[in-house]
Amino acid sequence: MGMAWGAATGLLLHAVRARWPAIAPAMDRHVIGGMFDAVGRLFLSAIQLLVVPLALVSLSVGMAGAGSVRRLGRIGARVMGLYVGTTAVAVSLALLLAHVVGPGRGASRPAAVTAGQPGSAPSAWEMLGGLVPPNPVRAMAEGNMLQVIVLALLVGAALVQMGTRSGRLRERLEDWNDLLLAMVGLVMRAAPVGVFALIARVLAAQGPAVAGRLLAYMGTLLAALALHVAIVYGTLIRGLAKLPFGLFLRRFREALLVAFSTSSSNATLPVTLDVLQNRVGVSRSIAAFAVPLGATINMDGTAIMQGVATVFIAQVYGVPLGWNAAVQIVAVATLASIGTAGVPGVGLVMLAMVLRQVGLPLEGIGLVLGVDRLLDMARTAVNVLGDGVVATVVARLENELDESVLRGGARTEPPPTMDR
Repeated sequence: MGMAWGAATGLLLHAVRARWPAIAPAMDRHVIGGMFDAVGRLFLSAIQLLVVPLALVSLSVGMAGAGSVRRLGRIGARVMGLYVGTTAVAVSLALLLAHVVGPGRGASRPAAVTAGQPGSAPSAWEMLGGLVPPNPVRAMAEGNMLQVIVLALLVGAALVQMGTRSGRLRERLEDWNDLLLAMVGLVMRAAPVGVFALIARVLAAQGPAVAGRLLAYMGTLLAALALHVAIVYGTLIRGLAKLPFGLFLRRFREALLVAFSTSSSNATLPVTLDVLQNRVGVSRSIAAFAVPLGATINMDGTAIMQGVATVFIAQVYGVPLGWNAAVQIVAVATLASIGTAGVPGVGLVMLAMVLRQVGLPLEGIGLVLGVDRLLDMARTAVNVLGDGVVATVVARLENELDESVLRGGARTEPPPTMDR
């Protein structure tokens, strides 16, 4: 309801701004860029306040809950394999659909393209060399999620290695995890108001007017996202998790709504953890391991955007893309999505890496920049859905999925303990 009222309010304000331009500056300053912006930022900040400590604690708890180094390696291999595999399939599907539809085919190259400053994308070696935080406090203060996850992995692996001697530390970490999840519950009580402000602000500023080739680009990207959800995620849930996909989506919808409205996988992380454990039935140890990792490295929606946008820009500029370029796009987009932070709009930074790899002009980013904020909401929802799907599949494979919770009941048994 918050999303619906926010959308209606935003479209109304956009129409008012267009009809009476004299009042637009005051409206932008006090309503759209004032009240709505302040309320939306307060809601996002309240969630993001919990992201780093929850990622550190929950991933450490999940690692320690593996019980043995062997089991930890098995779970990690399954999670990483599914994340990388689904991302590679996602960008391949995006390239195929974009080539078939041809959203930029026949378009005239604009006389001047203003791309803004997408920033410089780090190389794979720079990303690898910066994985271990030299200063853990700085990594947490700056919100460097890759470094925070590496720190959590080290803590969890050390707890597993310590065996029974780590009992007290694990209990303290569980207490902190419960405290942070309780704080998530308090923050989420304000979700309808925060979502209303975020959606109203975006639509009031940009409105619904998108035409021509941009409309074809948007349609192609949304179709690729929908096909990936229906084919890839649907197959994984029905085939490996052995669950009805429609029921899974209904139980997971709260996380999807927050992801769609905030355009941030990181900001949605606490909600995703809560939904997986208390509405889907995934055990705490699996959810706490897979979700924080997925919020940083599993970006199927972002990879799909990079594939469709690259083909669209190439078609607009009349640059042919052969099989060699397609293979490079799949590889680079997969790696780039792994390094993409789960915050709004950062996918454009990684798009620059893909464009540079296949020799396309970086100014082409300006062609998609205007509508990216709206599309960012849809692809973020796909990113978060991918985290939930992988966690559920791995939980089923590890026999740690309480199906009665998914079907609306209470847990038949408590979540697996840290000693399991």
